[in-house]
Amino acid sequence: MDLLTSLLDIVLHLDTHLLALTQEYGMWIYALLFLIIFSETGLVFAPFLPGDSLLFVTGALCGMGSLDLKILMPLLMLAAFCGDNSNYWIGRLLGLRLVERLEGRFIKHEHLEKTHAFYERHGGKTVLLARFLPIVRTFAPFVAGIGLMRYRLFVLFSALGSLAWIGSITLAGYFFGNIPVIKNNLTLMILGIVFISFVPAMLEFWKRRKN
Repeated sequence: MDLLTSLLDIVLHLDTHLLALTQEYGMWIYALLFLIIFSETGLVFAPFLPGDSLLFVTGALCGMGSLDLKILMPLLMLAAFCGDNSNYWIGRLLGLRLVERLEGRFIKHEHLEKTHAFYERHGGKTVLLARFLPIVRTFAPFVAGIGLMRYRLFVLFSALGSLAWIGSITLAGYFFGNIPVIKNNLTLMILGIVFISFVPAMLEFWKRRKN
């Protein structure tokens, strides 16, 4: 319970914690941010890490002069791209072995074929759009690996998704994060970003339930 409370406090007061860490660790803060973004996109057990809110706040800190945007953006784009690719190969090498062991008992061969066919047809846009969906972006590359999505296609859309995701939200924080009305209500802004991030997934879930 204490861990959950601490995690919630970090998410809701991300600006305060990040600013304190920046002042305490200096340039090492870039390594920490790289590790967080890499883990959130590259490790299937780490979807709880802050993604969108972290990018917005780091962008705002760049606007304040506490971080360097020219260093931050390329570094986090690289972290997102490397995390995506690590997750893909974990799914392709380890996940596929697990699926093969469970095949027949819990997983039908036709489901694997459907997954492969889906990623052949829609894998590119799935990998790209998943970037903007919390939790989904953690599992999409893993499933793409299990689904044997062509790696060249995966790399292309993973790179595009990394550029679009990191670029758009970090720059939004850079240009708008220090506007007084936003800065004074940053906790509400972070909650709004998290909610908006989940809206597409909720709409898709509702549509499928309706069908």
